[in-house]
Amino acid sequence: MGQRYVGIDLGGTKIAVGIVRETAENKFEIEAKIQAPTGLPREPEDLADEIFRLAVRLLDDQKRSFAEIESVGIGIPGTVNQEKESVEYANNFGFDNVPFVRMLRERFPCPVYAENDAKSASWAEYLAGSGQGSKSMVAVTLGTGVGGGLILDGKIVSGVNASAGELGHMVIRKNGRKCTCGRRGCFEAYASASALVRSTKREARKNPDSLLNQLCAGDRSAINGKLIFEAVRAEDVTAKKVFDSYLDDLAEGIANIINIIQPEVLCIGGGISGAGEELLAPLRQRVAPMIYSRGSEKNTRLVTAKLGNDAGIIGAGALYRLEKNRN
Repeated sequence: MGQRYVGIDLGGTKIAVGIVRETAENKFEIEAKIQAPTGLPREPEDLADEIFRLAVRLLDDQKRSFAEIESVGIGIPGTVNQEKESVEYANNFGFDNVPFVRMLRERFPCPVYAENDAKSASWAEYLAGSGQGSKSMVAVTLGTGVGGGLILDGKIVSGVNASAGELGHMVIRKNGRKCTCGRRGCFEAYASASALVRSTKREARKNPDSLLNQLCAGDRSAINGKLIFEAVRAEDVTAKKVFDSYLDDLAEGIANIINIIQPEVLCIGGGISGAGEELLAPLRQRVAPMIYSRGSEKNTRLVTAKLGNDAGIIGAGALYRLEKNRN
């Protein structure tokens, strides 16, 4: 029947908990899941209690117990210090050297593993998604920010302080837009899904005749990625202009990553990746001439993520395997 694990995807707006089963074929499946609002701001102890309660409720609903669970894994949007069992920094949670991993271990009756949420989702894609079978993969997640994970020879690259993989904070335009990290011109400030939406809203305001304004019925706060792609498909001039500029910036960062790391696979995730080839085809065209190794017989495969919103739960559930690789 396979072994079972609990995977927890902790986000700024919701907590998602799932029972993850590893099959005999080394595949991972989510048997059941549950979610609840994160409810920030919240004290760390209270948040740890809520996570435990959700896991208990899920197991009860499925008529299972912790005796059937091998381990618990959690993806946390912050810097996880494995040695100190703490979250060194998580700005959305107000965590600054909080022993949050230790709090969770005190509550759960089985081993608990923790990792940064973007790295955890990347681990899922490497094991069971777009990177399955590869030796090296970089995942780039386009969401509110730009997250990522670097996996080389079955190990997540963590760096000396567990902060490696902050792909969104390389500068692609000197003295450019201000980023939330305090620098200017960061990849995240131009290539995140949020950046695309902000640019589109700004251009829609400047161009009242644009189809964008019709699609959102004049409420520009309703503009999202889905609406933008709808306008691009309809060949709206304003939408295409914004999207082309966005692709130029996205390609700049992707080419930099490929030139530095040369992974077998570069996987793009986040809600915007749901556009599939509408995003990838023009992106590949822009990236190809910027690749230093463009004359090589082997080059990085640029693909979209396969696991969608399940990546966080699956990756967290499979963190036990990452821990084995660390040792």
